[in-house]
Amino acid sequence: MNFDKIENDTRRAELIRVLEHSIERLSLPELEALYYDLVAKDYIRE
Repeated sequence: MNFDKIENDTRRAELIRVLEHSIERLSLPELEALYYDLVAKDYIRE
C-alpha cells in the first residue's frame, strides 16, 4: 500500500471540506472578490 498517497488523499479531502464549508458562508461580494482573485492568479480559467 502507498500510505503517502492515502495520507495525501485524506488531507486533500479534508482541505476541500474545510474550504467548501468556509466558502458557503461568504456573501456575494466576498465570493466575487475571491473569484476574481483566483482568476487573476490563473487558478480559474474560463
